[in-house]
Amino acid sequence: MAITPNGFIAKKDDSSDFLTKKESQSYVATVLKAGALVIGRRTYGVLSKQSEFQKFLKAKIKIAIVSKHSMNIKSPYHKVANSPQSALNFLKGSKEIVVAGGGLLNASFMSENLVDEIYIDIEPNLFSEGIKLFEGGSFDVKLKLLGTRMLSKNEIQLHYKVLK
Repeated sequence: MAITPNGFIAKKDDSSDFLTKKESQSYVATVLKAGALVIGRRTYGVLSKQSEFQKFLKAKIKIAIVSKHSMNIKSPYHKVANSPQSALNFLKGSKEIVVAGGGLLNASFMSENLVDEIYIDIEPNLFSEGIKLFEGGSFDVKLKLLGTRMLSKNEIQLHYKVLK
């Protein structure tokens, strides 16, 4: 997930216009390598309007959209799932699965102890209101830093293992 230093993954209006091209390239490369993605309904709506989405369609990336509501999907490789576990069931057999927001979805995966590793890309922007990395949920998790990587001279990626 790309976040601001004060913990926001998007602005209050779902905008992520603060993300850099380098961050977008890192995100696309991660999803293409994994081959499977879990996102929430609102994130799917935002992502499907971005140019990166076409790369996911072309590569036939399996996407599970976690939502309690039915919705229009853009590919036969995409499916609406009503829970984190049903999303994982749809993506069963995938070598890696990227969970990429929003904040409610991230918190639900953490609350259900379904996260092995976390990548956090810290973007050089601050704003006072927005969507937190984790919204709600009930969890208390310890992390072990596995590594850091500079995405650019202003962006750093932190890689953590979730200790269980």
